[in-house]
Amino acid sequence: MADWLEHTVHVDVDAPIEKVWTMWSDLEQMPQWMKWIDSVEILADNPELSRWKLNTTGLSFSWLSRIVKVSPKQIIQWESVDGLPNRGAIRFYGHKDGSSTVKMTIAYALPAILARLMMSNSFVDRVVTSTLQADLDRFKAMATEACQQDISEQSS
Repeated sequence: MADWLEHTVHVDVDAPIEKVWTMWSDLEQMPQWMKWIDSVEILADNPELSRWKLNTTGLSFSWLSRIVKVSPKQIIQWESVDGLPNRGAIRFYGHKDGSSTVKMTIAYALPAILARLMMSNSFVDRVVTSTLQADLDRFKAMATEACQQDISEQSS
């Protein structure tokens, strides 16, 4: 029997929703800002499926993921179909001032005994949450820099 653990983090980005959406919707680019993801490969014969590889502190996992919902500039939702059981969503919020918010929720299944240990150990929860937040902070920096480059190119 497995228990599901869930983490939610968000970041405000000084970039328009179009830029933020374009960067996130290119799943194969995610390892640039998500340090625990080694690679994402969209399957050529079925673009709704992607092969993910995670590598962190000596632990390696892979899984096949299926996109279950896409609403442009609003949400990308997925679930694994083999390998490491996981699911989640990236939600996008555009603001009138031209900035955006990205909210990421990730859930994963662990054997019940291990899940109980992790849930009772707030340190482990904080480590996972802070790792995910650091990933979003890297994304924020990349999106802000890309937006600044766009502005510089337009004014040249």
